[in-house]
Amino acid sequence: MNRNHLLALLLIVFSAGFSACDRNNDFVLFSYQNDVSLGAQVNEEILSKPDEYPILSEKAYPEAYSILRGMLNDILSSEAIVYEDAFAYDSIKIIQDDSTLNAFATPGGYIYVYTGLIKYLDSPDHLAGVLGHEIAHADQRHSSKALQNQMGVQVLLDIVLGQNQGAVTQVLSQLGALRYGRSAETEADEFSVKYLSSSGSPYQCTGAAGFFEKLTREGSGPSVPEFLSTHPNPENRVEFIHQTAAAINCDTDPSGLNTLERLQKALP
Repeated sequence: MNRNHLLALLLIVFSAGFSACDRNNDFVLFSYQNDVSLGAQVNEEILSKPDEYPILSEKAYPEAYSILRGMLNDILSSEAIVYEDAFAYDSIKIIQDDSTLNAFATPGGYIYVYTGLIKYLDSPDHLAGVLGHEIAHADQRHSSKALQNQMGVQVLLDIVLGQNQGAVTQVLSQLGALRYGRSAETEADEFSVKYLSSSGSPYQCTGAAGFFEKLTREGSGPSVPEFLSTHPNPENRVEFIHQTAAAINCDTDPSGLNTLERLQKALP
């Protein structure tokens, strides 16, 4: 680490010593503003790689984006989301890849959902549960914490300082297969329930459990999402989600909405 990097790192640590915690009351080396900057750079990298990330144009598929963003806004009405005003949640994108059952979020709240996941699901409650799970990863800053652990502070510091644009590609390569670990996945499941239990959400608060139950029942072949290849296993996660719902006494009845069917029909 050269002298400039060391001074910058010391400045961040020194500043953190006074602010101590982020909005989630977690001590994090990088500020949430750094998450915003990092996420914006990763988003630009994704948009520059249409062969690898074939994102559906909102101009070509306005109905699909309108439906998906409407679902997202219902979830974002939750008061449990602390960075709703700072992160780029409303920039959600659809990636056209019917063979991939996945969704992921960058630091700073850029969310990407694969058409394979949307077409696989049976209920809008399940999709809302997955969206809540990904929002939680960004909002609880799991993404940036995991990247710090996997890539090291130096690489992310280079990006923050604007001294290593190539490192953005490295971050992007990590995001699609980011391993959060047991505690982060459990927390994301918990907050998915809390987000969907808010008064503005019409969706079943245990929606994410329905997705995990279908994956357990039917399997998903080689396209299993990375967040299911870590602990806790899907069966335990389903049990935990229902326990969380019971603890906060939220609505576990299916919504009965046709939102997902409309969204699926609006896709290519």
